[in-house]
Amino acid sequence: MSGIRWLEALGPQRMRPGLQATQALLAALGNPERSFRAILIAGTNGKGSTAAAVSAILRAAGIPAGLYTSPHLVRVTERVRLGDADVPEGSLDDVLSLVAAVARSGARGPTYFEAMTVAAFELFRRARVSVGVVEVGIGGRLDATNVLDPDVSVVTNVGADHMEILGPTLADVAREKAGVFRRGRPALVGASGSSPEAMAVLRSEAARTGARLVEVPPRDVGAAVFALSGAHQRANAALAVAAARAMAPLDEVTVARGLSATRWPGRLERLRRDGAREWILDGAHNPDGARALAAWLDAEKLSGRVDLLFGGMADKDLEGVFAPLASRVRRIVLAAPASPRAAAPAALKARLSAAGAVPDAPLTTAATVAEAVTRLDAEGPAAPPVLATGSLYLVGEVLALRSPS
Repeated sequence: MSGIRWLEALGPQRMRPGLQATQALLAALGNPERSFRAILIAGTNGKGSTAAAVSAILRAAGIPAGLYTSPHLVRVTERVRLGDADVPEGSLDDVLSLVAAVARSGARGPTYFEAMTVAAFELFRRARVSVGVVEVGIGGRLDATNVLDPDVSVVTNVGADHMEILGPTLADVAREKAGVFRRGRPALVGASGSSPEAMAVLRSEAARTGARLVEVPPRDVGAAVFALSGAHQRANAALAVAAARAMAPLDEVTVARGLSATRWPGRLERLRRDGAREWILDGAHNPDGARALAAWLDAEKLSGRVDLLFGGMADKDLEGVFAPLASRVRRIVLAAPASPRAAAPAALKARLSAAGAVPDAPLTTAATVAEAVTRLDAEGPAAPPVLATGSLYLVGEVLALRSPS
């Protein structure tokens, strides 16, 4: 069995809190995580955008950087970037085969995320990256990525997501995310976007651990400078610049070149092709993310001028995600991403109705995302844009269907 097939056979799993399994696998491989300096980025929203921007800035400075993020949208190779390129499938397969061979000798097999994390760090070692920029999966303290001893830690913000694992309160969530802080090292946190309660916990945890807390305000960057859209990206850009500068002295020209080269698909990404309807993809999957998306629609004067393809995971606050968008769209199609955790369209419609969230806009359902895309595309290029959101899994399916082969 190939390494990637072994990984896929592990199946979708919920987070298994704890570092022991990951540490054991890394030790069996000779601890590849010690071969590079690391920036570890936690947060409820924006951690992937921030990580992508840090990586791009370091590359602009000529610093060999690796990037590890999750989840992927279309192909698993997206999770590991070496320089500006996704890891080749053959390289990932080889390393995962090695991880599988090591894992078989243990009593407890790894989860999908643990296996990918170990593989990413081994790939970083083989590529001789100087800095690994790593996005936390869930939380921080007990996330597999926290096996690292980061030179710089980041918490973008703290919001209500994964409460069943990290909660039940925002203070609990903040405490888990602050688990990435390290004594005597920079702990960068967004100065906006978190509640006073959460900020108080981050400050307290930094003091307790002896980390050097830096509260970073949003950075004013023009659309011509930062490649990622949305006012909320100002906070992510600021954190990215601060994190990169904590690793190396960087001038403004280098920073601007990195910000303009940042690549992060599926986040306010616009797909335009001649003769085809425009699509807007965004991975908003919690209420804070949906409010940021709604603000972008208002700023772009798109409110009331887009159709909505919406779906997500049944264990998410889909009512809270849907609410800021409902009054800003012409009509709605509900569809379920291809995941066993996805909310069935009929069940989602009932949930929205029970919550009083169903708007006056026409609402229909589709059996699959592919059916919904076909139906919406059939209206032709003159129809208004379609906004697809609610889950990164849904965004990934749309991206696979709508991107040129």
